Amino acid sequence: MNQILDAPVTAVAKMEYAGFWIRFVAAIIDGIVLAVANWIIGFALIGGSLSLQDPFALGGGIAVYYLVSWCIRGAYFSYFESSDRQATLGKMAVGIKVSDENGEKLTFANALGRWASAFISWAILAIGFIMAGFDPKKQALHDKIAKTVVYYG
Repeated sequence: MNQILDAPVTAVAKMEYAGFWIRFVAAIIDGIVLAVANWIIGFALIGGSLSLQDPFALGGGIAVYYLVSWCIRGAYFSYFESSDRQATLGKMAVGIKVSDENGEKLTFANALGRWASAFISWAILAIGFIMAGFDPKKQALHDKIAKTVVYYG
C-alpha cells in the first residue's frame, strides 16, 4: 500500500481569536488581582493606605512602592502568559490564551516584551488596544509588535 494514502488524516484547528470586549473583561479581572497585590505592597512598604498620606512626606518610600509595583505587574503578565496555561488569571477566567502567531507557547522574554510594548498602546490614548476590535486577527498594537495572538482555548 501507499503510505501517503494510509497516513492518518490530521485536521488543522483554526484559532478563534478573542476580540476587544472579552480581553477587556480579562483586563478588569487582572486589574482587581493586581490592585489587591498593590494594596498589600503599599501597606508593607509605606504602612497603610496611600490615599491617607501625603506622597511628598513619604520620600523614597513612594518611589520604591511604584518600582516594586511595576516589577510585580511585569512579572505577573510575563510569568502567567509564558506558563503552560498561557494566560493570566483574568484570561483563564474568561477562557482565552496568548500564543505566538504560530500557536506556540510564549517564552518569558517574548511575554515580557509583549507586556512592555503595551505602554505604547497606552501612550497613544489606548488606540493600540482598540485596534483589537478592528483587526482580522484581533491583534492589539502590542500583539503586532510581539507577534502574538489572543485566542479562545
